[in-house]
Amino acid sequence: MALAPQDPNAPEFVRRYVNLADPRLGAQALVASDEFFAAKERMLNPEPAVFIPGKYDENGKWMDGWETRRKRVNGYDWCIVKLARPGVLFGVDLDTSHFTGNFPPAASLEGCYSPGGAPTDAAEWFELLASTTLQGNSHHYHAIAGQRPVTHVRVNLYPDGGLARLRLYGLPQSDWAARSRDELIDLIAMENGGYVVAANNQHFGLASNLLMPGRGVNMGDGWETRRRREPGNDWAIIALAQPGEIDRIEVDTAHFKGNFPDRCSIQAAYVTGGTEQSLITQSMFWPVLLPEQKLAMDKAFQFEAQVQKLGAITHIRFNIIPDGGVSRLRLWGRLSDAKA
Repeated sequence: MALAPQDPNAPEFVRRYVNLADPRLGAQALVASDEFFAAKERMLNPEPAVFIPGKYDENGKWMDGWETRRKRVNGYDWCIVKLARPGVLFGVDLDTSHFTGNFPPAASLEGCYSPGGAPTDAAEWFELLASTTLQGNSHHYHAIAGQRPVTHVRVNLYPDGGLARLRLYGLPQSDWAARSRDELIDLIAMENGGYVVAANNQHFGLASNLLMPGRGVNMGDGWETRRRREPGNDWAIIALAQPGEIDRIEVDTAHFKGNFPDRCSIQAAYVTGGTEQSLITQSMFWPVLLPEQKLAMDKAFQFEAQVQKLGAITHIRFNIIPDGGVSRLRLWGRLSDAKA
């Protein structure tokens, strides 16, 4: 599952928030009005859409996305997606990659809050994104202004056509005030709201893969940098979902064998004020949370006694020395009542 680096022209919400339509986190395409040419589930695939010349199935050209038949009656096509977690959405990418003569001229999004299960006919749907014009073979990034939590999203295609990928970027909803202060929580897990602020290099794999659930499925499902040919080391700055005190750290080099980092270390701080861009410079001087540790190929490492007691933190700088690939990173800690 080799994920391409993020579009450099993508807006801030693509990096800042979790794709709540990611099936690896539990999102599902529940039902669609039509999926004659291409199954609705393909629309949620975390990998970039591909085009395979000459590939056909029994219904016609195989396309990597959700594609409906040509509509010969009034109306429009739609698909209901169950989000991986209830959350507030801040942005969307309607991606028509490789759809040229068969993309929808327009699309819109509606949301509903149905924590008990799939929406019924009585569900209250509300507008997330008004009908917007689409182009072929393009990303369409749109901010979502509403702050209402949603569990399901309905994407509408006017009147028909194909959508390669649907990305719904938001913040998972969690009642942090009700969580026990004695509970150990992975405070950088993407499903909890942790996110990557910056990384110096993501040539072979996105740093955000570090925060995904489970172990990596292959070498492409992790953060991997290019081969470093100059002094120094590679790094990623990660924001915790909530301030907390760290008790245990896990570093997993699953599937990285000839390209794992020789060592790693973690710096950390409780950050107030400034901008996320300013953290890049600040992070070089943060105190050490985890001193340099030797790594090995294809192995999950557990660090507990080595973790320094820094108190509550909000951000970390994960250093890999000098370069290479790491599959997953976990920071298990307890919530702090401090306010960032």
